Amino acid sequence: MTLTAGTVFFIMFGTLLVLIALRVPVAFALAFAVVPILIMTPTVTPIMLLQRMMMQYGSFILLAIPFFVLAANLMNVAGITNQLLKLSGAMVGHLPGGLGHVNVVVSMIFAGISGSSNADAAGIGGVLIPAMRKEGYDVNFSVAVTACSAVMGVIIPPSIIMVVWGGVMNTSVSGLFLAGIIPGVMIGLLQMGLVYLYAVKRHYPRNSQFSFKALVEAFKSSILALFTPIIIVGGVVFGLVTPTEASLIAVLYAMALGFFVFKTLNVKTFISVLGDTLKLSSVVLFCVGTASIYAWVMAYYKIPAFLVNVMSAMTTNPSIMLVLIVGVFLIVGMFIDAVPAIIIFAPLLKPLTEAVGIHALHFAVVGCVALSYGLITPPYGLCLLIASEIGGINCMQPLKEVASFLLAMLVVLILMIFVPDITLGIPRLLMPSLF
Repeated sequence: MTLTAGTVFFIMFGTLLVLIALRVPVAFALAFAVVPILIMTPTVTPIMLLQRMMMQYGSFILLAIPFFVLAANLMNVAGITNQLLKLSGAMVGHLPGGLGHVNVVVSMIFAGISGSSNADAAGIGGVLIPAMRKEGYDVNFSVAVTACSAVMGVIIPPSIIMVVWGGVMNTSVSGLFLAGIIPGVMIGLLQMGLVYLYAVKRHYPRNSQFSFKALVEAFKSSILALFTPIIIVGGVVFGLVTPTEASLIAVLYAMALGFFVFKTLNVKTFISVLGDTLKLSSVVLFCVGTASIYAWVMAYYKIPAFLVNVMSAMTTNPSIMLVLIVGVFLIVGMFIDAVPAIIIFAPLLKPLTEAVGIHALHFAVVGCVALSYGLITPPYGLCLLIASEIGGINCMQPLKEVASFLLAMLVVLILMIFVPDITLGIPRLLMPSLF
């Protein structure tokens, strides 16, 4: 039976949508969606599902995922998160809506350590959401600011999804890390501006009075934790270590701080953290494996070329093409995690960007940021689900506040599309060989 690229695309994507609608876990839905095509294709067999998965797992760079997750979990358990909270409080706690600003700033700092938005939402939200409610903040606002600020965990380097993108698309992870700095900071500043507006309107309190002495003391107590992003990002950007090696160094550094400096870790808690990391990492990596066969089948049937022909008829303008691609990523991010979405859609859309002259780094960072917004948009919205669970409310309840933050974040995304130097400026300065 001869199948055309268009037929295969609609069968696979349609099957995937139906399975997701039936609440089949995404990792299994990706695998099941390709089985009909494998059965109808005489030159391949369903056993190739396992073969392609095993080939994907041979990627050395994917080892960075469990190590970054473990480093983030160790930071939370070792009490490093609390040190960062004190520093953030000393920096911005004196502003109207102080705890809201602290929430955003500590997420920006923690993002430079963990690379995981989920760890950010769980670790920081577990402390700040109860504290904000105690200080009189509306629970919807508390959940919204926690979930939305956690998104920076996968935008400000290091970032797990950037590591995945680099591994799948053969794009420089060092370049991706550099390209994510300015967009991440811009999102954080816009969120702080929105917190200020909410604080003035709703009369949220200041958390403390500004004290230079307290700031210096907080900085001193946090300085060891602040070395983490320097070690990770600096090591990768300057070519001293690979992303995988950097993630392992982050784990060893977190262990050293937890066991010997702060003495908040012991063997029992370490084993518990390993178990939690194993559960989360296995889910992510299983998604990577099943998504790889999905992407391989699309490549086998030349579906990327089919889409290039279809979309090239619509526009050849780079900015408009990026707007269309961002629309795809925003919709996809509402239903599946960024990791499988990258493996499925990034190779699929890459020929479109090449056809209109979009730089690979520009495409990558815009794509990562667009997919990260799926962490706060239902029905997937994992960060929103985590924060809502901590706040003890239904995840649909704070959508009004979440929408306000999302609109502000979309402003950054639009600027990234139409002003490429926002993403490419730092990489062009520090890594001109990529251009």
